[in-house]
Amino acid sequence: MICTLTIHLHLPACSSLKEKRGRIKPLIARLHREFNVSVAEMDLQDQWQEAVIVCAMVGNERGHLESAMQTVSKWVEANWTDSDVIEQRVEVYV
Repeated sequence: MICTLTIHLHLPACSSLKEKRGRIKPLIARLHREFNVSVAEMDLQDQWQEAVIVCAMVGNERGHLESAMQTVSKWVEANWTDSDVIEQRVEVYV
């Protein structure tokens, strides 16, 4: 099974793509390091104040995968102050 977490972020303080990358890159690295998930910016690369990042994890237990992604989701909401979360979605593919 593959589980993904899609996070749509609003970055109100960004005024350029360079500044956006400077804020998104540490988030991606931190999520990979802390939660051992694959992470990439997947959409809105040309928008200054918005980003869509996707976290992915592979496993054989649906409950474990969903729980792990919910933990990542809650961590982003609680600890990442550089952006506002517009939407989050967890999906499992069998």
